[in-house]
Amino acid sequence: MPKNKAIILLAAGHACVDVYQGSVAALVPFFAAERAYGYAAVSGIVLAASLLSSVAQPLFGALTDRWAMPWLLPASTVLGGAGIGLGGFVDSYPLTLVFVAVSGIGVAAYHPEAARVARSASGGGHTAMGWFSLGGNIGFAAAPVLVAAAMTLGGLPASPLLVVPALAGAVLCLPVLRLLAKATGTGGRTAGGAGTDDWKSFGKLSLAVVFRSIVFVGLSTFVSLYAQERTGGGTTTGSAALFLLYLGGAGGTLLGSRLAGRWGRVTLVRWSYLGTVAAVAGVVFVPGPAFFPFVLLAAVGLYIPFSLQITLSQDYLPRRVGTASGVTLGLTVSIGGLASPVIGTIADHTSLRTALIPLIVLPLLCWITTRTLPEPCSVQSGTPREGKLSNSRG
Repeated sequence: MPKNKAIILLAAGHACVDVYQGSVAALVPFFAAERAYGYAAVSGIVLAASLLSSVAQPLFGALTDRWAMPWLLPASTVLGGAGIGLGGFVDSYPLTLVFVAVSGIGVAAYHPEAARVARSASGGGHTAMGWFSLGGNIGFAAAPVLVAAAMTLGGLPASPLLVVPALAGAVLCLPVLRLLAKATGTGGRTAGGAGTDDWKSFGKLSLAVVFRSIVFVGLSTFVSLYAQERTGGGTTTGSAALFLLYLGGAGGTLLGSRLAGRWGRVTLVRWSYLGTVAAVAGVVFVPGPAFFPFVLLAAVGLYIPFSLQITLSQDYLPRRVGTASGVTLGLTVSIGGLASPVIGTIADHTSLRTALIPLIVLPLLCWITTRTLPEPCSVQSGTPREGKLSNSRG
């Protein structure tokens, strides 16, 4: 199978999986409307999807550093879809938490192995990883549309319809698995890459990913409710705001992978975060219809670094690609999910705008954290990575 076809299939499968990450936030206004859940209760659902995932994803990454487990791709896709489908279907808050947590474990199992396979198929280039990441962004963007369609058909009891993308994603994985079986065999030990692990730089990058995660997951959890509050609209308005957030993420990912070759990954990551400060401030403070462009700009700014951070983490830990992928991709959603109940509790006791104000500062902390990151040798250029990193400051 040609390399480009493998990346396209992996990106499509990634889209099917990340529908379920996006679905958690997309279901929030419907849980609030149909079950009268407050801010703290709906953020608890986001927490359920993130809590076990935050622990499981790095563990799955460590496992894939020792053994290739491509069978995880279809199995985890189905598990992620089944959890969301049942989470909306059951009329019980504790059971909803359980099923959403199961979905989170499925998502956690998918990403480290999928990122390892994508790196292997692409040769480690950030452009190919950008296309792989774009698939996930498309899944996020599709989630509000798919959820709204299912809810129109029957409200939360119609949630099992959301399992359909998982079945499609599992099927899309099969040609990639056959390719891997022919090339290296399945279930074998994963060979470590060449080079020296730079844990210090990886730690700094991970801290930036934590701050970014809190901003993005905080916005994705509450932007639909905040849009209704700022514009006086209903659940359709909320779904539109969430769709813009995810659409901007898709555009930002593609833009980042294209611009990185010109300006360098670290420089682009750094300045993207600095520009995001103003965009998030606009989301929080601008009222009326003018609120929506800032949602789009904030998403673009937060997602320009997304795929670049994945390849940077893999280059910082060339001998532990699965661990690097698991931590970077896991923290992308998990840590933000852990912070969401705090935002929800503050909103319940004050106002949603007050609770969202701290999100403005976090992209600035991302910029500060990434200021001293070195630029690893480019994998795409074909230059071997020898452990020494050339300093690059913008």
